[in-house]
Amino acid sequence: MSRFGLAVSCFFGVLFRGRLPGEAIPLIPEELLPLPPMPTPPSVTLRTLPDLPAHKGGPVASTPVPTTPPSAQRFGTPARGADAAELRSEGALAVLGLLQREGRLVDFLRESLDQHADAQIGAAVRDIHRGCKKVLDEHLRLEPVMPGREDGPVVVPRGFDPTEVRLIGKTIGDPPFRGILVHHGWRAVQVKLPTLSEGVDRRVLAPAEVRLG
Repeated sequence: MSRFGLAVSCFFGVLFRGRLPGEAIPLIPEELLPLPPMPTPPSVTLRTLPDLPAHKGGPVASTPVPTTPPSAQRFGTPARGADAAELRSEGALAVLGLLQREGRLVDFLRESLDQHADAQIGAAVRDIHRGCKKVLDEHLRLEPVMPGREDGPVVVPRGFDPTEVRLIGKTIGDPPFRGILVHHGWRAVQVKLPTLSEGVDRRVLAPAEVRLG
């Protein structure tokens, strides 16, 4: 059959019978051929489980499924589902708010000191120190990471935690290391922050103050 006759046969075959003639099938590229039908999955027979015997003491009440994650139940996470990062941020903002309320620490750090004399700065620092120390004494209990007198000899033991002890200078060999205690470090062993009320914007470290009248 000529190409023209085959083309006409294909046209009318698709138009009236919905399929190509057999002569045209070998001329179709493989990538255009329809995929073979997927095999029908075997049928699955479901078996009915036998009824459980009734409890002698009466019907057994269904146990409700807790909607709160186990970690939230164990550690008292707020119901609104705050994650650990959010809780750490709220705690940091709470401490900064206390330091601002008692010692005006944020105001001091945001203020430029270039225009003030040393005597004025010293007087302001005394009040800031008093207020910030009050916050530490009331809400945090601290202890040195490495006991000892600063500028005195100290031994860094084998297997020390790099997050607790930072080595300064050139390190040669393996621990234990002998050196001079520059700073004993601080570790918080107890934190007593005020309860954070729901609905309060933690980002507000100090409210704006407006004098009326």
